[in-house]
Amino acid sequence: MAASNRNKHTHPGRRLIVFALVIVFLYGLMGLTKTWTPRLGLDLRGGTTITLTARNNSDGSAPSKDNLETARSIIQKRVDALGVGESSVTVQGDRQIEVAVPNVSSDELVSLVGTTAQLGFRDVYSVTQSSGPASGSSSSSPAATSNPTDVSTALPSSPAPKATPRASGDSTGAADFDSALKWTPSAQDSTDFAAWNCGEPENVAPDQPLFACDEQGQLKYLLGPELINGQRITDSSAAIPQGEVAWVVTMKFDGTGADQFQKATTQLATQSSPKNQFAIVLDGKVVSAPSVSTAISGGNAEINGANINETSAKELANQLKFGALPVSFDVSSVDAVSASLGDEQLQAGLIAGLIGLILVLAYSFFYYRGLGIVVVGSLLAAVIITWGTIVLLGQTVGFAMNLPGIAGAIVAIGVTADSFIVYFERIRDEIRDGHSLRHSIQSGWNKARGTIVMADSVQLLSAVVLFILAIGAVKGFAFTLGVTTAIDLFIVFFFTHPLVTLLGRTKFFGEGHRFSGFEPEHLGVSRASLIGRRRARSRSGRRTSGSSRTGSDTDAPGDDEGDKPASGSKES
Repeated sequence: MAASNRNKHTHPGRRLIVFALVIVFLYGLMGLTKTWTPRLGLDLRGGTTITLTARNNSDGSAPSKDNLETARSIIQKRVDALGVGESSVTVQGDRQIEVAVPNVSSDELVSLVGTTAQLGFRDVYSVTQSSGPASGSSSSSPAATSNPTDVSTALPSSPAPKATPRASGDSTGAADFDSALKWTPSAQDSTDFAAWNCGEPENVAPDQPLFACDEQGQLKYLLGPELINGQRITDSSAAIPQGEVAWVVTMKFDGTGADQFQKATTQLATQSSPKNQFAIVLDGKVVSAPSVSTAISGGNAEINGANINETSAKELANQLKFGALPVSFDVSSVDAVSASLGDEQLQAGLIAGLIGLILVLAYSFFYYRGLGIVVVGSLLAAVIITWGTIVLLGQTVGFAMNLPGIAGAIVAIGVTADSFIVYFERIRDEIRDGHSLRHSIQSGWNKARGTIVMADSVQLLSAVVLFILAIGAVKGFAFTLGVTTAIDLFIVFFFTHPLVTLLGRTKFFGEGHRFSGFEPEHLGVSRASLIGRRRARSRSGRRTSGSSRTGSDTDAPGDDEGDKPASGSKES
């Protein structure tokens, strides 16, 4: 059996060659991709995290899981349209959605993801100045036409009679197109409109008339029921048309929407101002109120105007393209991380990791002396492989290192150190039992590897379970911990054990130098026992036939590797 174990591991260099080839392969791939640094997460690169809380349904219940998932999918599409990587949109609990996007300002992100984007087209029956508080500039509203023209008409202010309560419509009810096209305001509607001002709450049910204001809060509109729902829009984009200098938002309707749009513009073209206008209403505000002189066919329309710039055009196009959110949200929290703060956090994480590394090395050199070289080499190998793995994972699966991920890597240092301690202690136990160093390295490995594999397997399983069940940034911790634990197993098998085997064959370690970590006096054994009885006699030149050992001891294949003395007692 001793001969079998010895012959099985006579080529530790082969495992070291495999180890070196793995490193060459990793960094060769990095060279092909020309990427040498890992992707950094939001908390290290800078960006914005927003928590959206869904409002209760009309009966006070929380939104359904299906609606939350639909909202999450729409928000994810809106965020992806920004062209930034490493964003995340996750459902938290039964009513919250967390959105994290790097390198995007908080105002821009709130405007993009917090807007419900419920779009509708309504007839305009009256336009007047609002006597309520105005906000923003007095620039003209955008226009939406087949051939864009300037459209808004401000009527003189009317006396403000006392408003009476108006009936609430069904917020989910759909308006009938023919009925909405024939609708006219009643005297009560006109009275209520005159008393209403911007900033006051108003019912926005599709099948009911609507009081709405422009985005500046200066003009208020009396609008009919919804003629065309925004869901009829099949595509939307933002661009500067050829030969022009201003941004516009183009919309394309489906078949039904195109037919309804043509019928509506045909009727509006015959009306006088302001009844020849239709309002584009987004989340209860009039984005544009263009006038119509001719019927618009083809199912295409544009939104343009002085308030349309590159940013607003792209945001509106994305909102229209991906549809309205099925749930209304309130912005619960906005956390912005600057790039400079991210650098500080990264520096703090690296310092913490360096401190942990120094403590492990200090303990290793203090307690195991020369074996600390193995610890240094193994940890350096772990850093090299981990770096290459994280860089490649960032390129292939989009993994981004964040602060929890750095914490996982720091924890992995302790896991790796634990593997060294288990292995070294098993070797020292074998030496104390009277075996030679060479024999103890192999027998100690046979006993230690099971413990190492079991401990790392538990750690790896815990990381997998945590990754599956965790949400948000905790996934980064679990993923990094799992990756580094798997790397630790690879290093122990293909670097640490072969390196210890080779070092055991050197004079410094093999003969138990006082700084080797295998000093016989410290371990309570004789030097002859440490280096093997036959090798000890060879060095002292004492080869006699009158030895106390039996003939079988002389020829035993394991004797040179330091098997126990046949007498069963240790030499002192």
